[in-house]
Parts: sequence; structure tokens; C-alpha cells
Amino acid sequence: MDYELDFEKPVHDLENQIKELKEANSRSGLDINKEISALQTKVDHLLKEIYDNLSPWERVQLSRHPKRPHTLDYIDFLLEDFHEIHGDRRFSEDPAMIAGFGYLDGQKLAVVGIQKGRKTQDKIKHNFGMARPEGYRKAMRLMKLAEQFDIPVLCLVDTPGAYPGIGAEERGQAQAIAENLQEMFDIKVPMVAIVIGEGGSGGALGIAIADRVHMLEYSVYSVISPESCASILWSDPKRAEQAANSLKLDPNKAKELKIIDSIIKEPTGGAHRDFENTALNMKKRIQKDFKELGKFSCEDLMEARFEKYRKMGNTTTTEANS
Repeated sequence: MDYELDFEKPVHDLENQIKELKEANSRSGLDINKEISALQTKVDHLLKEIYDNLSPWERVQLSRHPKRPHTLDYIDFLLEDFHEIHGDRRFSEDPAMIAGFGYLDGQKLAVVGIQKGRKTQDKIKHNFGMARPEGYRKAMRLMKLAEQFDIPVLCLVDTPGAYPGIGAEERGQAQAIAENLQEMFDIKVPMVAIVIGEGGSGGALGIAIADRVHMLEYSVYSVISPESCASILWSDPKRAEQAANSLKLDPNKAKELKIIDSIIKEPTGGAHRDFENTALNMKKRIQKDFKELGKFSCEDLMEARFEKYRKMGNTTTTEANS
């Protein structure tokens, strides 16, 4: 059975009707293509109506959709001759963090991204997309190698957050992320980051300092997950929907605050409904960015990256009470 979000139920009901009609059509030999076409038009209109009016919580659910494409899906589709590197040269390997080199239409690229996994064993292997300190250190090892060989860096973000386990904290989770934030400002090659699903807190930011930052249309980017926010504010993770409404986690809000540079279009209904077109939209954006960034001198690239982050967000000035 296909996975179904609550707000998608009317669409799935119509799609099931279409499927039944097609099966009946093939068995009976009757011409009911007109009825099928009318139902398909209704599905298209309903999809547009639903997805043009998603609530913040519905966006969160969609960003976590089990069929949503993950980092390795995009790597397999976009890159040729991809070779992964392993280990942080300090402790161990972290399968949640994918890092390696490949070619995008002949252009060398270093790619780092967080992989969630789809089936149960995959999810366990990749720790549900929650990277450990060794994952962030491996990511930085890749970026330093890319800098050494003058290879642009692409970062694909999809994580609920960095792994909060005791072992990860003992091995310096906060330090690993903080060092990445500092070091990424000084990587002397063009860098592009794309939030492809969840962009959760410091776990996302640890690989998302870049010259250009984008979000897929139905992704989210937030300082904390709605469930964690609700747990902290109200001691009740069931109020996650209420928290999502306040977190400004959708791409439009992120663009307003200058946190991202653009929103990459997805097909109506999400990337899982048309993976190929989503990946091609990403490819166009990536190639355009690296073409533009390649014209910058190293000094101008560093200065522009620094200024980009200095101007993020909104600030207000208030007078102190006397």
C-alpha cells in the first residue's frame, strides 16, 4: 500500500478510482478513456489546490515523506564516476554523511550530503539521517581536499538534526559542527548548498555554509524540529503543529529573511511524484551557480560569502529604558 499523508487522502481516493477504471477498461474492452481523462483532470486541479495552500506542519510532513528522494538518489542521477571517501581520520566512519568526488556533465565536483535511508536496515545504517561528529569531520576532510585540488563543493542537506547520543556528545558533536561553521567560511572554492528535505538545526548548518544556498519547494529549514520545540516550550511534543506555525520554516520565509538565495521548483505533489524533473531543476541551478561563482577571484569569493551571512535576517534597534 502506498504511504498516504492525511491531507493527500482525497487525491489518493481519486487516483485509486482511475486505477480501477483502467483495469476495468483493459478487461471489458469498453472505451471509458473520456471518464478516466476527466478524473485525471480533477486530480491535477485538486493537487494544485492542496499544495498551493499547505500549512507549515503539512510542509514538515511532506519533507519527511518516505518516498521523497534522498541524497544518494540525487548523486546517482546527477553524477558520473562518483567515488566516496570514508572516515574522519580521527575516530571512525559515519554512514549518515556521504562524501565523495564525481563529475556533473564533465565538471569535477566534491559532494557532501546527509543520507536518511529508506528501508529499515538502511535507516539504521544511516542513523536516520542524524550525523555524528565523525561525519562532520569527514565532510570537512572532503572540503579541504576539494580546496587543495580546486574542485567546487556541493552540499545536500536532509536531516532532522545532528545525532544527540551520549557517545556523539562525548566525542565533541558541538565542537565538530562549530569547527565546520568556522572552516567553511574559509574554503577557497565555490560552494553551493541545497536543502532537499529537512534542514534541521545545527545538524543542517554544519554542511550548509555556502556561496549559494537553495531550498527545494517542499523542504523545510529551521533552528529546531517542531517536536523538539514543542517539548521545550510546552513539555508536549504533540503540540508540534502549533510549533511549526511559529518557526518560519518554509522556503518563502527563508527567502524573505535572506537565509536562502532561491527556491528550486518541485512538481505539484512533491519530488517523489516526479523525481527526474526535480533533479533536472536542481542540475540547472547547480550549473548556473558554479558558472557564475567561477568568475569570482578567490578574494572576492571569500568577501561575498562573509557579507552574505552578515546580512542575514532582520534586526531591530530599541532604546534601553532609563
